[in-house]
Amino acid sequence: MSAQRKVSGGLRIAAHKERSTKQAIRAASSSERYVIPLDQHSGLPALPLVKPSDRVRLGQPIAQPAPGISAWLHSPVSGEIIAIEPRSAPHRLGAPTLSVVIANDGRDERFDNAAAIVAFEQISPNEACEHIARGGIVGLGGAAFPTANKLESSLCENGPQLLLNGAECEPYISCDEMLMRERAEDIIFGARALLHALCAPNCTIAIEDDVPEAQASLQKALDKAGDSRIRIRVVPAVYPAGGERQLIATVFGLEVPHDGFPADIGVVCQNVGTAAAIARWIRDGQPLTSRIVTVTGDGVREAGNLETRIGTAFSSLIADCGGYTDRMSRLLMGGSMMGTSLPHDELPVVKATNCIIAASAFDLQPRGMEMPCIRCGNCSEVCPALLLPQQLHWFLQPFDGQQLSRHGLLDCIECGCCDYVCPSQIPLAERFREAKPLLIRELDAQRDADAARSRYYARNERLSRLEAEHRAKLAEKRKPKREP
Repeated sequence: MSAQRKVSGGLRIAAHKERSTKQAIRAASSSERYVIPLDQHSGLPALPLVKPSDRVRLGQPIAQPAPGISAWLHSPVSGEIIAIEPRSAPHRLGAPTLSVVIANDGRDERFDNAAAIVAFEQISPNEACEHIARGGIVGLGGAAFPTANKLESSLCENGPQLLLNGAECEPYISCDEMLMRERAEDIIFGARALLHALCAPNCTIAIEDDVPEAQASLQKALDKAGDSRIRIRVVPAVYPAGGERQLIATVFGLEVPHDGFPADIGVVCQNVGTAAAIARWIRDGQPLTSRIVTVTGDGVREAGNLETRIGTAFSSLIADCGGYTDRMSRLLMGGSMMGTSLPHDELPVVKATNCIIAASAFDLQPRGMEMPCIRCGNCSEVCPALLLPQQLHWFLQPFDGQQLSRHGLLDCIECGCCDYVCPSQIPLAERFREAKPLLIRELDAQRDADAARSRYYARNERLSRLEAEHRAKLAEKRKPKREP
């Protein structure tokens, strides 16, 4: 293990992970109802394979991927489909999303899927990608991008470098740390399967320097596996060191193009939780029907990490952790910096749910009164994307799409570092998040206008050429014929 170069920008802030890492991972309680949104992954919603009154078993496919980018969904329990209808979900708070609702019979009868267990070394890389897709595996770091689609789009001639992200930099979230502590062998197995699927020459597991127990567990599992292609690299515990682009720059010294992807520079980044999920699918035949969720905050009595079935209501996890304290004031999904504020706890756990924070005023202090920007430059110093947040804010009032694009608004990762240090209490990240769709629409409209202008000029040029050719032909016909 060795430390890497300093992260650009970022913050050293209190992690608040001690309470949730005191106990081992434990299983969440079973629920009577499970709500499975069909669009809980990036891309298009999955297409249901079941209908109301159908019986299903644990691990049975209940929805197949739509054409393009999409993912399989599987039943987290055995029971009966009681509805396929719009339901509220934590990742789509604006409007209900079509969901499969399952009544749990409590028997956990398993779906017979013997073909799910494979020796990955004995199948081709393409077959490995297809098999990973059938397990419903998506990125468990938060984006929930279908893993197979990412692998297939990242293949290159010499094989990309594989980077497993164990740098869990967001405050309060500790599900990956506990996974690395207790299930390091799953991560190493998943890394080897990913190496095979990508034809990659090596794998780097990045882990922060403030989690020694996780480092020791990973090293022990790696020594046991004896795979020289896999190595561990320690990175500074600076927020947001775990951002994909920031981590690639820290570990490899490479910069992802602002309008490109890691695959463009020969790197594929996956979360350690994704690698462990791949291991459970390939080795044990268990599709992605559960994940580890951190439940923490001063507003819950007993913080911890729970192995939770997809579709479980947040309220059930809060009950498993002793219920709310009288100090509870806000509920969030995700960390304290980039998490989503939730209106209530009757929402289902989805594949992207890594943390639930029952926050008090001690955790998240109310924002003070907003004051004018004093141009102090603190936001620029901490921006990990090397942007100028004060300039972006200036061009928001009034909205200047040309300047916002020129100053890289779309490169903002919405980490909230600028908010954290702003002495004027300006909600910069929130405003940038709201401005992005407006800028995208303006840029799309500009591209459409440019394309229409190009077509107009091309048409006029074509008509002028045709007219010139026609005139030339007429002139040729009108020439007097020479006497023989």
